[in-house]
Amino acid sequence: MSPDLLTALATFALVTVITPGPNNFMLMASGANFGVARTVPHMAGIALGFPAMTFLVGLGVMRVFDLWPPAYAILRIVSALYLLYLAWKIATAAPRTESAARGRPLTFLEAAGFQWVNPKAWSMGLSAITLYAPGRDLGAVAWVAGIYVLVSLISTSAWTILGTGIGRILGDARRLRIFNVVMAILLVATLVPVFLA
Repeated sequence: MSPDLLTALATFALVTVITPGPNNFMLMASGANFGVARTVPHMAGIALGFPAMTFLVGLGVMRVFDLWPPAYAILRIVSALYLLYLAWKIATAAPRTESAARGRPLTFLEAAGFQWVNPKAWSMGLSAITLYAPGRDLGAVAWVAGIYVLVSLISTSAWTILGTGIGRILGDARRLRIFNVVMAILLVATLVPVFLA
């Protein structure tokens, strides 16, 4: 991959992962409720799970949708239901002082698995492969996935740290509960483009 194309890919990848979306809203809420240290497995699940999904999509997983078109509708429904479930968990999350007893952040495997039902992740992965690995050869697909690992580390850290800072600013349990409800509403709002498309 040429340096110009690599720069364009890195810029595209950073912009797509750092903008608001389901992963980032969940990381911010997790940072606010559980802190950075407890959110590290969630962060790692996204930083490695999304690039792994993109790599597999680039190697041919998308053929499933070509061969069986109802799979796309099923993916949309499963995605919506799971996002609604996660929004409920965020909205009802206990403040940090109570969270040890009532809640926990996503695990590495839960966060990595979430990428497969995350509408924004599918859109980003498909776009990146289409634009930067159109021939779907192994080397180009690996470059796309590798760049996404690097920029995901930046994004997941930034959103978690932002959430931790917000959690400290909010201070009391009531304000943190309001924040959690707002994050849950924003998470549900990410479904709007999926169903308008």
